[in-house]
Amino acid sequence: MNDYMVRAIAAHDQIRAFAITDRGVVEKARRDHDTWPVTTAALGRTLSAGLMMGFMMDGDDDEITVQLIGDGPAGGVTVTADSHGHAKGFVNNPHVDLPEKSPGHLDVGGAIGHGYLRVIKDMGLKEPYSGSINLVSGEVAEDFTYYFAESEQVPSSVGLGVLVDTDLTVKQSGGFIVQLMPDTDDAVIDKLSDNISHIDSVTTMLEKGMTPEDILQTVLNGFDLEFTEKQPVEFRCECSREKFLSKLKTLSQQDKKDLADPGEPIEVVCRFCGKKYTFEPDEIV
Repeated sequence: MNDYMVRAIAAHDQIRAFAITDRGVVEKARRDHDTWPVTTAALGRTLSAGLMMGFMMDGDDDEITVQLIGDGPAGGVTVTADSHGHAKGFVNNPHVDLPEKSPGHLDVGGAIGHGYLRVIKDMGLKEPYSGSINLVSGEVAEDFTYYFAESEQVPSSVGLGVLVDTDLTVKQSGGFIVQLMPDTDDAVIDKLSDNISHIDSVTTMLEKGMTPEDILQTVLNGFDLEFTEKQPVEFRCECSREKFLSKLKTLSQQDKKDLADPGEPIEVVCRFCGKKYTFEPDEIV
């Protein structure tokens, strides 16, 4: 199992934690969308966060969408994930080239810019839950940390990382989310804060060969850690020619006429996976 995530509890159920390694997921997204290094990192970090947040959901049909919408050259990132380890996503502008923020550190915050993070949870209710916060940095991990604290009132620590190789492929990708439950003891909070202040970056840990289990054992060193679930993850888009044709047929008569009038095949591209579908004008009327 190359790409997977784990769920764990610690400190007598005062802490819940998640960790993921998803190099294959992010590499597929990079190939599908032809992302450049800084947007590969932006999309990859958001995919990792989205997959772990989907893992937090309980219903078989639950789905979560996360969006980083900013005024930077990337325009924004959108990721949708379910509760079974499947995710898809895209960057509005995949071709962004920025100088490194510091040696070896891509300027993801500069690519995203100022804006907001929106989280939409579809749990089968009449209306999906939606929460949003202003972006703290655009670096993704800090923004999700702030989102959990402000929008869901759950103190959390989020670590995310994507390492892009010299040939532009994804070398490492993963992350963790650690959350405190209500009424957590002060001693537990202090110990966790001290642990997190001394850990390596996510990509450094992955480069050392550490697994999601190893990462959580490091982050939660000194706590009684129990792993409760392991879930494979993959980049999966369920688009199809039939689904797009069905959507085209719901357009207004005028819109369908405008599309069909040139008499040429109509090409539709899926934003999430980049697949292209072609329709003849008489198919959509």
